[in-house]
Amino acid sequence: MQKKYEEVVAWIKGEMHAGRLKQGDKLPSESVLQKQFSVSRQTVRRALAVLEEEKITRSIRGSGTYIEIRRKQKQETMRIAVMCTYLDIYIFPLIVKEMEKVISDAGYTLQIAATNNAIEKERMILKSFIKDKSIDGLIAETTKSGIPNPNLALYQELEQMGIPVIFINSFYKELRIPHVSLNDKMAGKMVTQHLLDCGHMKIAGIFKADDGQGHARYAGYVEALMEADIKVKGKQIIWIDSDELEGMREDCGRILRRIRNCTACVCYNDEVANKLVGICMEQGIRIPEDLSIVGIDNSNLARFCEIPFTSAENPIRELGKVAGEKILERIRGNEGVESVELKPKLIMRNSVKVITNI
Repeated sequence: MQKKYEEVVAWIKGEMHAGRLKQGDKLPSESVLQKQFSVSRQTVRRALAVLEEEKITRSIRGSGTYIEIRRKQKQETMRIAVMCTYLDIYIFPLIVKEMEKVISDAGYTLQIAATNNAIEKERMILKSFIKDKSIDGLIAETTKSGIPNPNLALYQELEQMGIPVIFINSFYKELRIPHVSLNDKMAGKMVTQHLLDCGHMKIAGIFKADDGQGHARYAGYVEALMEADIKVKGKQIIWIDSDELEGMREDCGRILRRIRNCTACVCYNDEVANKLVGICMEQGIRIPEDLSIVGIDNSNLARFCEIPFTSAENPIRELGKVAGEKILERIRGNEGVESVELKPKLIMRNSVKVITNI
């Protein structure tokens, strides 16, 4: 006589055979399976444990149980691709340099591609990887991860071909692929909290709308203000996209209107903060006397700006190193690789005024 948990196992396998459950699909919750088969939670968990032992499913804490993606075996090329938004500016060269050290020490060569943060370019590059089958793994910086992306199926196709992926800096929430990044929410909260600690109550914010990092850093900004019992005012927040970032100075009228009457501003990253410093200097706004400015990443832009500014350090060397190590683990068949979010560190300079209440 078939045991109760075996009925659950048989049903799930049957659904897979019929094509109603596919690779990467999420199984019904434990409570749903309990009701469906009139069994206890313990019985359902035993069934799920059997499926996981057989490598049919994979459980993710806080998310659920999924049909495991079966990777096809492929001949090694000893080549790993790194696909970044940009390669020769800002923090990207140092990240790639650290990856290359780890990857070359393991006997692999690095293939580098840039999307220029364009979805169309990302799609073209991914399709070439699929067609040529010329890489063993991919380290990918997401393209505009704050908005829906039509290329997600291509990442899944790579995984199913036996080409594992690691995301860096951000990730696509719809995909169960590990990422290595800064803890962006923590960074946003850290710089905002620093302004609060220095006595600022009216704090503006400039964040990227088409970027998952921008959303996370905004969430940290909001959390810090709410914990300090300060209202989050939409009129003090400026949302920009990747294209608008380049033209911030041309858009200075809108930006200055938004931050008027604020004593401080949290910037999405050092690039934004650097441009805001330039706008302020052109308009005769003194830093930090009239406006305090903080950035995120602690790049050379923060250190060597005309007015060096406080920034939350992004440990980019460690990020590159860990990403290189994680892709090697996945190539070697470790299916238990988990995401890593690195902690920021506040680097203080003279861009923040301390407000004292007399």
